[in-house]
Amino acid sequence: MNKTSENHGSVELIHLEEPQLEFRYTQRTQDPKEGLSIFGPYDADKPSHPKNISYGLIGTQEGIKQFEEFAKNIVSPTISGRTQRELDLWPPYPGFEAAYSSLFPSKPTKSYTIDHQSIVNAATNYDPNTRAWQTVNIYLEGIKQITEGDDRVDLIICITPDIIYEYVRPKGYVQQGHGEKLSKNIREERAKTKSLLPDEDFQIYNYSVDFRRQLKARAMTYNTPIQIIRQSTLNADTDTETTLLKHRRGLTPLSDRVWNIATAIYYKAQGKPWRLATARPGVCYVGLVYHRKDYTTESNTACCAAQMFLDTGDGVVIRGNFGPWYSPQSKQLHLDQKEAKDLLTKVLETYRELHGQTLSEVFLHYRSPINDKEYQGFASAVPQGVKLVTIQLQVDKYFKLFREGRYPIPRGTLLKLNNKTAYLWTHGYKPKLKTYDGAETPKPLRIDIQYGQADIVQVAKDILGLTKLNYNNAKPANTQPVTLEFSDEVGEILVDNPKVANPKTQFRYYI
Repeated sequence: MNKTSENHGSVELIHLEEPQLEFRYTQRTQDPKEGLSIFGPYDADKPSHPKNISYGLIGTQEGIKQFEEFAKNIVSPTISGRTQRELDLWPPYPGFEAAYSSLFPSKPTKSYTIDHQSIVNAATNYDPNTRAWQTVNIYLEGIKQITEGDDRVDLIICITPDIIYEYVRPKGYVQQGHGEKLSKNIREERAKTKSLLPDEDFQIYNYSVDFRRQLKARAMTYNTPIQIIRQSTLNADTDTETTLLKHRRGLTPLSDRVWNIATAIYYKAQGKPWRLATARPGVCYVGLVYHRKDYTTESNTACCAAQMFLDTGDGVVIRGNFGPWYSPQSKQLHLDQKEAKDLLTKVLETYRELHGQTLSEVFLHYRSPINDKEYQGFASAVPQGVKLVTIQLQVDKYFKLFREGRYPIPRGTLLKLNNKTAYLWTHGYKPKLKTYDGAETPKPLRIDIQYGQADIVQVAKDILGLTKLNYNNAKPANTQPVTLEFSDEVGEILVDNPKVANPKTQFRYYI
């Protein structure tokens, strides 16, 4: 940790060192790609390490063909960069076995082919609920077929044509019949008369209009994680149409896409690519997810879920109860004291079951502030002698910090205002990359310790470390800690699909 320049009263400008990750042989480095390439995954010598990846594949005939071609890049080394700068930004991929000490077959254990026209028909239905329900049903049939029988798979890869992304999501719009407006009216009316309708007639309005969220939720019953990949992501760098597509979608070079997809596949097959070397023993990090459903007869009905992360990177998701947690007057979500206690009690019980360590500190991360009753409820769930600290984290879009020179301030810059408040730049110039890999002036995370006592610098170090635990890609770091990175997605999967009973607790089912 380096203190730099200014210290006016309690105000300090500090630079935090980049947190290190641990890989095989307890070796450490800052970059996931470097660690995997040189040492291999953290769990390579552990009994839980997946030696062979078995997967199912669902897609159209063209989609399956594209993935099988793309899988050759997952199996073998892939290089996209030509100049040293490109190689720094997009490191070569060494091949699946070299990176993860595991075998990935270029052909799936099982596959299920979908008729392209059936997807087009479902995805262009005028009503958003109907098109989401019907499109998800097509893929669920494939998941059902693949999970039946004795040949189990570690995960199922779903290749989706871009028409699904275009239409089967909240902002998707099919002009015929002005579907969005009609659907809203239908949902409102049917919600009022729910008891008069057959269950099968109403059920499509109990699920998200977003394909990804609904598929993730409904697929949990088959006990197999799924990886959703847009078909256009699989295009090779040499494809003529890819140049325009990459510009439109912002696709990175092939080697980077292979790194990201391979890491996600390994994690969902129950692998542990790396762990946070700077994690402190006995410390539990919990992200709170407050979410409400847009269309319901009870305008104050909402839900809160908790995401817990261990030092190994394992994530657990626990859903609380639906209740009157939303105030239409204040536009805020708050649990009552009992619900807050019950939710955190479940989290800490799971911690003891999974970790088996003595708990010393609990840190709660959230975006919207909690109130006194919530804090009292959370505090009553924490065992005696265990410290509870609650922290509000918000991206500040307006506060900027500049420095002279070509590049913005470095990642890890911390502006400490006082013992309770600081600004942390989780994005910025990265010395290891010798550049800034962003497009605009970096925005800081504002850190406010709302309840409890903690060293604000140590809190910032922990948060910076938690930006490196996103196993859905192999980036050096993300801009938000994993406790909040996926909070919207987790909330939408759990709350927009309330009829999903007993949702899975493992984080790999949500990302």
